[in-house]
Amino acid sequence: MTPGSNIPLSAARVTVDVAAPVRLDVSGLLLTADGKVRSDDDFIFYNQPTGQGVTYRSGGGTAPDAIVVDTAAVPPGIEKIVVTASPDAAGQTFQGIEPTATIRNADDNSVLATFTPPQLGTETALVIVEVYLRNGAWKARAVGQGYANGLAGIATDFGVTVEEPAAPAQPAPPARSQAATPPPPPAAAPTMPAAPPAAPAAPPAPAPGAGKINLDKGRVSLQKNQTVSLVKGGRPVLSQVKMGLGWEPAYRGKDIDLDASVIAYGPQRNHIDSCYFGKLSIVGGAVKHSGDNLTGEGGGDDEVITVDLGRLPQEVSGLVFTVNSFSGQKFTEVAKAYCRLIDAASGEELVRFDLTSAEPQTGVMMAKLIRQFSGEWEMTAMGEFVKSRTVRGMVKPAAKAL
Repeated sequence: MTPGSNIPLSAARVTVDVAAPVRLDVSGLLLTADGKVRSDDDFIFYNQPTGQGVTYRSGGGTAPDAIVVDTAAVPPGIEKIVVTASPDAAGQTFQGIEPTATIRNADDNSVLATFTPPQLGTETALVIVEVYLRNGAWKARAVGQGYANGLAGIATDFGVTVEEPAAPAQPAPPARSQAATPPPPPAAAPTMPAAPPAAPAAPPAPAPGAGKINLDKGRVSLQKNQTVSLVKGGRPVLSQVKMGLGWEPAYRGKDIDLDASVIAYGPQRNHIDSCYFGKLSIVGGAVKHSGDNLTGEGGGDDEVITVDLGRLPQEVSGLVFTVNSFSGQKFTEVAKAYCRLIDAASGEELVRFDLTSAEPQTGVMMAKLIRQFSGEWEMTAMGEFVKSRTVRGMVKPAAKAL
């Protein structure tokens, strides 16, 4: 997902986990239509882990902390749940430790979307994503709004007052709603612990399909829904890439006529153009197609799409690479389908994604390239199947998947 983008939620119960190279404190706030909490009970965090339809789940230091939202149990009047995160270490900013939020189906743990806020610097707290109600349906939106004054800044925005600490060495007392009645006795209020939990000796490894990696250690093999930033040592690796797509028949002697394409989108997920066997060059020649392969036979890439990232117009912010079965054969009849990103200058393979499982459909979104606000590009493995024999039928599903 990109900042401001949204997706409809296909599951009633979703989990939002937030991973980073350091330990994070993750929390959730239940908000009414005016964007405010109702009381202390609407602040869900590690010292008050259960609310109405919203639960905090600790990763125990070996997995990311998470907020679980049961949309069916969210009380009337609550229209939005915002998920926030802040570094566990006091005073630490998000610069250099980009967090990634992963939205999952809470029942089967399948990934619905991921989001990494770009261009972070002095922020010490973030509203990363929000789960919200719109016209009777629940959706999720990528936010990425940062605060330089920590959780207190977020609390203030959502109608919560944070009392001043009794002494400089003490952490802030619990958040209080401006609309609440006089505070109850201290024992009844949610309190932040006297000292934050100790950070683990080493940062936890991201869950499969979660988090973001780069090319510092060389060639990367992606899992479905995993993202790689096309930088090495903090700098973009290259400007021109080739996306090679290949496949073989699952049954010997049976030709498979698949078509590789790339769809270009603007910042609002608006369709700009599609490059495929019938249109071998788009956006001024910055994207070119190698031509149609009618059988899938032979080793190596069956079709190649070359993308000159440096020549792409600024209006192009996303590319989705797709494969379709024009002849109507299902992907269950295909073996060894893969895509790989290659340095066009050196021929070096940088990233590979092997489609390990197939569905009886005629189209698949293999991968996407997204331009970040910083200008760098990220590749995410998709492997999402669609009922469509042509690239034209992929335009809307691919826009939703950005």
